[in-house]
Amino acid sequence: MMKRSVRPLTLRDVSEASGVSEMTVSRVLRNRGDVSDATREKVLAASKRLGYVPNKIAGALASQRVNLVAVIIPSMKNMVFPEVLSGVTSVLEDSGLQPVVGITDYLPEKEEKVLYEMLSWRPSGVIIAGLEHSDNARAMLAASGIPVVEIMDVDGEPVDTAVGISHRAAGRMMGEAIAAAGHRRIAFLGTKMPLDHRARKRFEGFTQSLAKAGIEMADQEFYSGGSALAKGREMTKAVLERTPDLDFIYYSNDMIGAGGLLYCLEAGIDVPGQIGLAGFNGVELLQGLPKVLASMDACRAEIGRKAAEIILARSQDDAVTFDEKIVLSPRIAPGDTMRPL
Repeated sequence: MMKRSVRPLTLRDVSEASGVSEMTVSRVLRNRGDVSDATREKVLAASKRLGYVPNKIAGALASQRVNLVAVIIPSMKNMVFPEVLSGVTSVLEDSGLQPVVGITDYLPEKEEKVLYEMLSWRPSGVIIAGLEHSDNARAMLAASGIPVVEIMDVDGEPVDTAVGISHRAAGRMMGEAIAAAGHRRIAFLGTKMPLDHRARKRFEGFTQSLAKAGIEMADQEFYSGGSALAKGREMTKAVLERTPDLDFIYYSNDMIGAGGLLYCLEAGIDVPGQIGLAGFNGVELLQGLPKVLASMDACRAEIGRKAAEIILARSQDDAVTFDEKIVLSPRIAPGDTMRPL
């Protein structure tokens, strides 16, 4: 059995294997300088054959940055964020920049810890969900000296640049559509608001639009924990037993909305004839339900793409500027669970 080498490979190993100088090897691997195609191919072939991986930390000592982009999100259990990551990756995959993900579980103290660790590696940029951060986290972002893009939300003041939708406007749009369809006995079911700032803002916009239409919220219920079909079933059953004359339920996300839809169908409740239902996020995975849940597209992939484009452009040219807020426009998709206007 061949014994594994304990000595890390160096530029000299690639130089000897390819028959060119270490300086030329360095130029090829950093994609810098004028090197012939034949020499470039020879160096890359030797590097690949040896399994050589360049030491990016050594290069970072001069530039003070590594080719990593910190992407800090609340959860991977929520189906919203993988689509954002897909948008980020689609832009960065051929750029030389590599996204590295940190999870905060919606906890400010964990966000501080993740941010501290990631910034200590001197990444080329930060993409971070939300505009609400602790004072310490905000100070770290402001002092980082690198591009910072806060994503998903524009209802607030960004540290650098924000890309997202207005969740207050999204809530208002849904409230206006529900009221315009003639509904008057309306409930809101969703996550507890102290941790989910974007859900809180949608709730605020929703209640404001109902109040403007002269409608008082008939019922509401909040929960803690992750989004789940079972939670949606449970909450919908509870609210309909408590307030049986409801004619519409607006959910803070599609997962609990889908659970509510399944409960109503199993209970023989006519949707949308007897009661209308709507969620938020436009999760494609739920398109296989017996009825298509009304929802609103949160522009997730587009948010990821635009955030990555900003980081990429500014990593290449610090002088490039962008608007402080890039506001995307979500649209209501009525599906099969909202009455037509």
